Amino acid sequence: MFYAKDWADYELLDTGGGEKLERWGSIVLRRPDPQIIWPLEKETAQWRQADAHYHRSSSGGGQWQQNAELPERWTITYDQKLSFYIKPTSFKHTGLFPEQAVNWKWMIDKIQQAGRPIKVLNLFAYTGGASLACAYAGAEVCHVDASKGVVQWAKENLQLSGLGSRPVRFITDDVFKFVQREQRRGSKYDAIIMDPPSYGRGPNGETWKLEDDLFPFIQTCKTILTDNPLFLLINSYTTGISSTVLENILTMSMKAKHGGTISSGEIGLPITNSGLKLPCGILGRWEA
Repeated sequence: MFYAKDWADYELLDTGGGEKLERWGSIVLRRPDPQIIWPLEKETAQWRQADAHYHRSSSGGGQWQQNAELPERWTITYDQKLSFYIKPTSFKHTGLFPEQAVNWKWMIDKIQQAGRPIKVLNLFAYTGGASLACAYAGAEVCHVDASKGVVQWAKENLQLSGLGSRPVRFITDDVFKFVQREQRRGSKYDAIIMDPPSYGRGPNGETWKLEDDLFPFIQTCKTILTDNPLFLLINSYTTGISSTVLENILTMSMKAKHGGTISSGEIGLPITNSGLKLPCGILGRWEA
């Protein structure tokens, strides 16, 4: 497992009973997590005194119960490099997946050690953690997501991190159509990052199913890589998909053409109170 263990502003305090207790800066949140199928040994005061608790609804969705007055949003920083606005949303999320820090660190190292200008395409880019990391490392970045709201959030995170002058282009668009247009335009990138959904529907009724469409999409993305690409990273939170599947796809697509090496595995977070680790998703990395 690749796990993010060098946070100061984030901490996974405890887990159990289908929930996790997290510290985001000075604020403690209690949220559900489907991976946590073990019991909560004891509901301590730390659990009961969480600043906010997300309760699922039997009809779907849920809502936050605030036990203390929270700011509309607040800031946390990773490794004194990247800063992010945190805001509890109606879908239990906060605008950041802290386990992704393992990828940010890896990308920063790869770009800084490349010894040449690097152009990165970040697809399904959400609030921009990977985009900020690549910009910090000195890359030119194209950030693409279909949600106008999260693209705006990413722009604000870039400014918050003091990276507003870096060459980052923000695009609100359907990712698949954008890649096809880049292919027709002859655009090229040295590295591609993607975090594709399990299932999606386009503006004109197009459907995406990861099991059926990921491999063809990777093949399309290959056509917009330079002749000397640096890396291609796939993240996935789709349940039932093994990291070995991502490794196989990258072997058949990237390694077959460019050689290089592949790594894959789970990503997760250490749990302070128990010493256990929480699995949060999977990754597959191809690198030159």
